[in-house]
Amino acid sequence: MTTWVALLRGVNVGGITIRSADLGEVFRGLGFDAVRTVLASGNVRFETDAAASARPRLKTTIEQALHERFDYDAWIVLVTLDELQRAIDDFPFDAADAQRQPWVIFCVDAATRDELAAASVDDDVDPRAPGPGVVYWNPPKGSSVETPFAKVLAKATYKPRTTNRNLRTLVKIAS
Repeated sequence: MTTWVALLRGVNVGGITIRSADLGEVFRGLGFDAVRTVLASGNVRFETDAAASARPRLKTTIEQALHERFDYDAWIVLVTLDELQRAIDDFPFDAADAQRQPWVIFCVDAATRDELAAASVDDDVDPRAPGPGVVYWNPPKGSSVETPFAKVLAKATYKPRTTNRNLRTLVKIAS
């Protein structure tokens, strides 16, 4: 069995409301085991015998089920628990710095990661670093929608290609 984590983009913000109980029901209906939703921001941890090589098929199956159940254009990032743990462990900034907000941006592909990591912004305001399948970002607390990098990340081109999670949320998902 492989433990997977589905990170849904854009739920419970912007008019797409999905209750955790309903979300878990969709995943159990797909035959997944040990389904657990974490917080109300579209995080589902589950087990299945699908190996990492089955990721594209698994992703499509989940997105279709979400679309059918909740009538929205579902988009998820699908990672194994091991990949999620690696993203947590490799966070390159001081996660305990109370002046900063530790973010992990999950990217659909290396090209997206590379574009975001290379964005021309002030590294003192918007420190970022690429990681495996992610971009780490550590903006000043309370500014994660106002900094120059936040504005890059908010561009429509990145909507179907990224999803963000606070490092503390990822730790909760992994535990």
